[in-house]
Amino acid sequence: MDLHKKSVARAYAHIARTQYQTIAGSGKHAIVVDEPESYNGTDTAMSPFPLLLSSLGSCTIITLRMYADRKMWVVDEIRVDLELFAVDGGHLIERNLSIKGALTDEQLKRLEEIADACPVHKMLTGNIMIETNLV
Repeated sequence: MDLHKKSVARAYAHIARTQYQTIAGSGKHAIVVDEPESYNGTDTAMSPFPLLLSSLGSCTIITLRMYADRKMWVVDEIRVDLELFAVDGGHLIERNLSIKGALTDEQLKRLEEIADACPVHKMLTGNIMIETNLV
């Protein structure tokens, strides 16, 4: 595939002989990823699907915090709870926001709209191509 590519992020994952326990990271940061015992993992960390949901959730609330701070709105706390469902023809992510602060109904509605502006949300709902190379 011959595309003009501009790197936006880099990451890695490494697995050895421990049953499904993986080290994933980017730069100087690393986390453990695993599978639950019901999938023959060692259940030492989140599995890939919750990790994907956590990426969307953290991007969502960071985007909301940046927007609220720029508008100088009083937002004390933002929480997002996410759940992944299998549905006919694919998957559905349900995202529930809880925002605490001195906000009007209009400001809350605007923050609900801004949640869809999160870059990870845009990527997940956009056109994703994956190029795999054996090196």
